[in-house]
Amino acid sequence: MIEVDVKLHAGAFFLNVAFANNASITALFGPSGSGKSLTLHLVAGLLRPDQGRVVLNGVVFADAKQNIFVPMHRRRIGVVFQESNLFPHLSVKQNLLYGRWFAPQRECLISFPAAIEILGIGALLTRLPAGLSGGEKQRVAIGRALLSGPRLLLFDEPLAALDIARRQEILPFIERVRDEFKIPIVYVSHAIEEVMRLADSVVVMEAGRVKSIGSPSETFGRITSQIEGSRFNQLSVLTAVVDSENTVLGLTKLQHPAGTIWIIGRAGQKGHITRVIVRAIDVVLAKDAPAGLSTRSVLSGTIAKLAHDGPLVTVEITLKGEGYLLAIVTRGGYEELDLKPGMQIFALFKASAVDEQKLL
Repeated sequence: MIEVDVKLHAGAFFLNVAFANNASITALFGPSGSGKSLTLHLVAGLLRPDQGRVVLNGVVFADAKQNIFVPMHRRRIGVVFQESNLFPHLSVKQNLLYGRWFAPQRECLISFPAAIEILGIGALLTRLPAGLSGGEKQRVAIGRALLSGPRLLLFDEPLAALDIARRQEILPFIERVRDEFKIPIVYVSHAIEEVMRLADSVVVMEAGRVKSIGSPSETFGRITSQIEGSRFNQLSVLTAVVDSENTVLGLTKLQHPAGTIWIIGRAGQKGHITRVIVRAIDVVLAKDAPAGLSTRSVLSGTIAKLAHDGPLVTVEITLKGEGYLLAIVTRGGYEELDLKPGMQIFALFKASAVDEQKLL
């Protein structure tokens, strides 16, 4: 359990943040300048709060009232920044072993071979950082943090400097770290899709304060919670269960209480829980159960809210069973269907429109 309740004046900026979470990954999400990295620095011990406290699993790292402040090197926290910050004159193996030097022997719960295998960096051990790609450098940086025997991992926009291909390369490794080692993680990002894929709990920050706290579905699946107004940024995250895989067609069938979702590729073994991302502009609405269409992903629900924006209308749908889904329709479509809150509706989207990047 991580508990953060801190206040800090940094020049003209005032930070007032409080959250507590027992989930594996807590994401601090918000626009640049919202105070995400500043909060992370307070947790890491790089800064001392003016007021408040930071506690991890009952261990007090900082308490301004009791004048307690544990310095960073005694907190046993692994930090991965936007830049990998590897030692350029040391090989990958030497960089990794440098992290091990800081781990108390009795608490070296992560073995060197396990970290190498999980991060897929066995072939890089003899190379120098200058010969690595951006994604490889970040994997090594994560390995160095892991091998320091951390109580907590902090990620400060670790993928911000990478292109899309490198981000997609490294995200599965962060997922494996989360799933295999069970170390709590605080993850800073302003990228919606990263947060939806990785986090269990999302702390939305704005101007130094907490705007909301919730699951990815709660945070991004409703009109009132959207951070960016562009229709191309309107996203929903759905949690579903793997049902079956059609290897001939290259598709996987997922079950949601509101219906069936089809995605391209594999999504794990039958019964595994997965998340998929659906863009609001890719959702088509129907008043009646559809038939005779190539689109096979169909979810049923009730219209909860409508938001008008010129020629477009954003429709918030409360899905049957659980979750929310956003759809964007034209004013013409809205009027033709006579959409109203409380109306039963069917939401359709193609498998090719679903982002199959998932949480296993």
